[in-house]
Amino acid sequence: MDPETSAHTSRSCPRLAVIVPCFNEAVALPSTIETLLQKLDELAVSGRCARDSSIVLVDDGSVDKTWEIIRRAVARASGRVIGIRLAINVGHQYALIAGIDHVAQRCDVSITIDADLQDDLAAMDKMLEAYKAGAEIVLGVKSSRTEADTIFKRLTASLFYKLMKFLGVDLVEQHADFRLMSSSAMRNLACFPEHHLFLRGLVKRLHGRIEYVSYVILPRSAGETKYSLSKMLSLAWNGVTSFSIVPLRLIAAMGGLIFIIASGLAIHALVAAFAGITIPGWVSITAPLYMLGGFILLSLGVVGEYIGKIFIEVKRRPRYLIDCVQRVDEEVAEFRSDSRFP
Repeated sequence: MDPETSAHTSRSCPRLAVIVPCFNEAVALPSTIETLLQKLDELAVSGRCARDSSIVLVDDGSVDKTWEIIRRAVARASGRVIGIRLAINVGHQYALIAGIDHVAQRCDVSITIDADLQDDLAAMDKMLEAYKAGAEIVLGVKSSRTEADTIFKRLTASLFYKLMKFLGVDLVEQHADFRLMSSSAMRNLACFPEHHLFLRGLVKRLHGRIEYVSYVILPRSAGETKYSLSKMLSLAWNGVTSFSIVPLRLIAAMGGLIFIIASGLAIHALVAAFAGITIPGWVSITAPLYMLGGFILLSLGVVGEYIGKIFIEVKRRPRYLIDCVQRVDEEVAEFRSDSRFP
C-alpha cells in the first residue's frame, strides 16, 4: 500500500484511543467503561474508527477501588481496555498528559473525556467526521449548562472565561477537556516540556487546523464531582500565571497610580504647610503607609508566584510517575514516565 493510500485509510478509519482520567471514580466507573465500550462498537460498526480502538483509563492515585475495577475491565475486554496507574495523585491535567503520552505513538487519534460522562458521547461521531475532513484538533464546546450545573457553577465558569480573556489568555469559551487530537497534534504536545502545562490554553498552539463541535452537557451519571472550588481556583490561577504576564503589568500600573496619588498628597501637604494650615493627626500618615504596605505585600505575592514557577521548572522534575501499565492479563512495571526527564 502506498503512503498516500495508507494515510487516507488511517484518517477515514483511524485507530482511536479514548483517554479517561480517573480519581476515586469507583461508583461511576463500571457504568462508564460499559458505555464507552458500547460506543467504540458503534463507531467501529459505522466505520468511523478501527476495530482495534481502545479505552485508556488513567488512575490518578485513587484511594478507593478504582484500580481494582480498571484491572477487572482490562482482563475482560480482551485488549480493548488499557489501565495506567500513576504512583501518586498529580491532578487531572497531568493524568490527561500521562494518557496522551502513552498513546501518542500507538494510535492515529485520541479523544479525552471525563469519567463522569457529562460530555455527550454523540459528539464523538462529529469529532471523527471533522478529523476525516482534515482537522487535526476538534474541540468540544458546551452549548448549554442549564440542566446539569448549579447556578454557582455556571456563574463561576462564566467569570473564569471573562477573567482569562481580560488577562489575554486565548481560551475557547465553554471548552474544558473534551477534545480530539490527531497523532500529529499529540506529537506537537510532547514538544512542550514545562511542568505547569495548562492544556486548555495550549491547545490552539498545537496545530492550525482546528474545528469545533457543540454539545449539551449531561447530568452526572453517578458519584460526585472531584473538582472542588479550591481545585477550580487553582486551575484558573495556573492558567493565568502560565500564559499571561498581565498581573505583573497590573502591578506596575497600580504602582504608578499609587505614586501619582502619593505625589498629590505630598503637594497638598506642602501647600497646607506654607499656608499655615497644618492638619494634626496620624491618619494622613498611617493611611498611605497601610495602603503602600498592602500593595507591596500583594506585589511580592504575585511576583513570588512567577518566581516559584521558574524554581519548579528549572528542577525539571517529572510531571507524573507511572506505577504500572495493565493491558490484557500482563502487568508491566514502569519506573520512569517521561523520556524527556532523564
